[in-house]
Amino acid sequence: WWFWDPVENASLLPWLSGTALIHSLAVTEKRGTFKSWTALLAIFTFSLSLLGTFLVRSGVLTSVHAFANDPSRGLFILALLGITVGVSLLIFALRAPRMSANAGFSWLSRDALLLINNILLVIMTITVLMGTLYPLILDALGLGKISIGAPYFNSLFVPLTVMLCAFMGLGPVARWKQMPGRELFRRLLGAGLAALAIAVSIPFLYNGQWNVAVALGMVAALWIVLALVRDLFDKVRNASSALAGLRKLTPSYWGMVVGHVGLAVTIVGVVMVSNYAMERNVRLDIGEQVDLGGYDFTLTELGERRGPNFLADTAAIEVAREGRIVTTLYPEKRLYIARGQPMTDVALDPGLLRDLYVAMGEELDDGSWAMRLQVKPFVRWLWLGALLMASGGVLAVADRRYRRRRAATADRESMRPAREVRA
Repeated sequence: WWFWDPVENASLLPWLSGTALIHSLAVTEKRGTFKSWTALLAIFTFSLSLLGTFLVRSGVLTSVHAFANDPSRGLFILALLGITVGVSLLIFALRAPRMSANAGFSWLSRDALLLINNILLVIMTITVLMGTLYPLILDALGLGKISIGAPYFNSLFVPLTVMLCAFMGLGPVARWKQMPGRELFRRLLGAGLAALAIAVSIPFLYNGQWNVAVALGMVAALWIVLALVRDLFDKVRNASSALAGLRKLTPSYWGMVVGHVGLAVTIVGVVMVSNYAMERNVRLDIGEQVDLGGYDFTLTELGERRGPNFLADTAAIEVAREGRIVTTLYPEKRLYIARGQPMTDVALDPGLLRDLYVAMGEELDDGSWAMRLQVKPFVRWLWLGALLMASGGVLAVADRRYRRRRAATADRESMRPAREVRA
């Protein structure tokens, strides 16, 4: 689901720094602090977007995801990147002293927790950036070719993500400026114990296999969600009714809730598919059956069909679980006539809790076929979490107070000439 391809990383980089920017903006808006940091993050986020465009379209790297191989276009984008970064940082250096803020905060406050999250997100950005660019820099300097793959990124990115989740649970519950540690501990004790108890039991319930990585990921996801539940409870408990209290909450708050829940859902998808996904390459003939992940795959039919521009070998594979038929999958091996190019048309049975995949390989000498079978649990949660995070951003932007603020700014601007005339 994620292969740490350089082009994939090029899209992740501005997402990480942009997420840090969103949270830094929240502190700047509420408390008037982090102004210089917010401006710097804005420069870095846009610069990383240009860097991603350069990597994808210049041909400087080889990837199935790259869009073009045009050195002249890449040179233009690189020049634009240099001008943008150079001019932006120059203006920032000249104007940064004017953006200082005198508001203070203690190290146990929402301000500090958001700052720590910002630092973690920036470290994650630098980690991915160095892993992506280091092989290109060595190659450009003639120092050899190396490849940095998933082991490097996972060994650094996963622990940083767990730390990020720990502070994400604390942030929404903490107060601005200062908060007693005893009160924060009292608010989140129940959420922490519940997250730990549920997370430790889930791997036992899933196929009876306990996995420490799954338990750790579930603790992180449940910690985020249950801390939000506690914060919601604190916000509505003094209202005349729970519904009345919920109605008073702003779209920007709901955006934060939905976005954080989206990350928790994505984490569940990540840990489940990474640790419980199963795959087998098998030989199947008509009537033969193979078991994988509790599902029985039986090849019931082989055939051929002609499409509008291809010839295809087809198969029908019946999938059953505990004696009950779940679905029938129809993979194909196609040969496109115009180009003489063979392609595999994968058969997929999607579901909220698992996806089943079957792909045809090659026909063997005895008339049987090589097949690849896959069972991927919770893989849909990856995309569901991404949709929730995007929806959270839309909700936050839709908050009416931003429109009121723009209207107030426009009113002040329209009044300025009249004041100048009277002066």
